[in-house]
Formats: sequence, C-alpha cells, structure tokens
Amino acid sequence: MKKEIPILNLRSPVEGRKGGARRSSIADAFTLIEVMVVMTLLSLIVFALMAVFNTTQSAFRTSVTQSDILEGGRSTMDLMAGDLRQMAPSLGQTNLLVNGFQGAVNFYANTNANATAANSQPLVQSLTASPGNQQRVNVLENFFILSRGNLNGVPTWFGTGYAVTNLVNGTLYSLYRFSTNHPASTDPAPIFYNDFQNFLKNIAAGSRLMDGVVDLRVRAYDNNGYWMTNTLSGQNTTNNNVQFLLPSALGEVGFKMFGNTLPASVEIQMGVLEDRVLQRAESIPVPGTQSNYLAQQIGKVHVFRQRVSIPNVDPAAYQ
Repeated sequence: MKKEIPILNLRSPVEGRKGGARRSSIADAFTLIEVMVVMTLLSLIVFALMAVFNTTQSAFRTSVTQSDILEGGRSTMDLMAGDLRQMAPSLGQTNLLVNGFQGAVNFYANTNANATAANSQPLVQSLTASPGNQQRVNVLENFFILSRGNLNGVPTWFGTGYAVTNLVNGTLYSLYRFSTNHPASTDPAPIFYNDFQNFLKNIAAGSRLMDGVVDLRVRAYDNNGYWMTNTLSGQNTTNNNVQFLLPSALGEVGFKMFGNTLPASVEIQMGVLEDRVLQRAESIPVPGTQSNYLAQQIGKVHVFRQRVSIPNVDPAAYQ
C-alpha cells in the first residue's frame, strides 16, 4: 500500500511574521484626510491665540500711552496752576508810557493768531458722526503772569509765560515756558513789553515742557464767577484797569490787566495728542498730508481742564 507524503508549508515563520506586521502597520496609519483635518484645526487654534495676543498687546500699549499722557498733562497743568496762584498786582499806572513802555501788565492772554508767534496756527479737526460735518477748532493762546517774591532774600519781580509753537526741530505743537526776574526796586513794565515779547519771537528759546499740545486757552473770571469779556464788538475797551483786545475769530477774548486788577479765578484748558499719533504725524514729510491726518484724529486728543483761584485778588478792583 502506497503511503501518502504530507505537503509541508514551506513559508518560513519569519515571512509570516513580516507579512502580519506589514498589514498591522498599514491598518494603524492616518489617512491624508485625517492629517488635513488636524492641520486645519491646529491652524485655527494658532490664529485664535495670535488674535488674543495682538488684542492684549494693543490694550497694553493703549494703557501705557494713556498713563503717559495723563501723567505729563497733569504735571504741566499743576505747573501752570502754581504759576497762576503766585500772580500779584503791580499797582502801576494803566497805559502810561514810562521810558517807552506802557504800565506794567499783571496778567495777559491772547491767541497766537493775533500775536507775533510764528508757526502756531490752530488745528481744525472734524467731529466724527456730527450733523452737518461740524468741526472743532483747537485754540492756541499764549499768556503772561506777573508775580512777586524773594530771590536769595531780595524782593524780586518774576515774569512767567507760556506759548505753543509748531514745526520746531521736527516736533509738532510744543509747549514752552518762559521765566525771568527783575529786582523789585525797578519798574516791572519791561518784563512784559520787552522780555516776554522777545520770547514770543523765539519761543523755542524757552523751556520745552511737552509736545502735542494742540489746544491751550485761558479764561479770566471776576469775583462773581463771570467770564471777563469785552462788551463792545470790534474795538478795544478798557474797564477797571482791564484792556480787552480786539475779539478773536476763534471765540476767545484777549486782555491785559493793569494796576490792582487781577482775576478772581482762571480756567485753563489744554488738549494733548497721544504719543503714537504725534510720532506718526511727525514722520509725514508733507505738511498738507500731515494736517489732513491730524484733522481725523480728534478721538486721540486728551483734554485737561482746571479752575484756579487767585489768592492775591483785590475785591476793590471790581467796585
């Protein structure tokens, strides 16, 4: 009887294991669609994180800018308020020519457009979403303060002034402070008619306080709290040792105060541009384009306002 020989499996165990391993790795891999979905989700997450980061950075920069503007503006307002509180009467004659000068001026304010200061034209800005496309005119005034005190134990007259000039050494709307002193034994009239007028002709020779001051105005108030203005339109008037100057088209009233007349209080208003807006404007080489850019930045102007009482006011000046 013939014996049947069994057929042997000639595939090696190693080959079987390799084939099984290859089939397992193919079954466990990601498909192209799955990879694309994961990449899309990761991209969306990265974009969302970048948006949050940019928003946080923008808010941080805005906070720092506002803090700097508030700190600088408050310091400047405090300095002007301190000078105003020291105001003192000269007790001199009104409009009396002495050695070529009029009587000593106690307090003076006027718009730059009517003064000798150059490059100090007001900035006109459009009011966003206002009916009839209304505009805001940022008024620039210069003002002078006469005071009296002691310097090294010697009685002394002090003259202090403020003015804004534009486009000096590449900076825009820079606020400068002027100060001088004369012995109290001399006539204080030249302090205003000589020293302060020379300052207005070269404002940059004074002490630079801050840049971006697009609005600066002062208003004098009497002892009843009324704004001291002229009542006759189109001409100078003198009343109670106050000479009101020609009315300005900008809505402010210039004046000189003589003798024993001082205001009972003075209101200061100052508008300051944000640093980033100011820096961008200064980088624009064309003046017309620069003005057009600033005209659209009314939301970037921070306004400071303060009412200052004058301790040395003489109520008899208003009788």
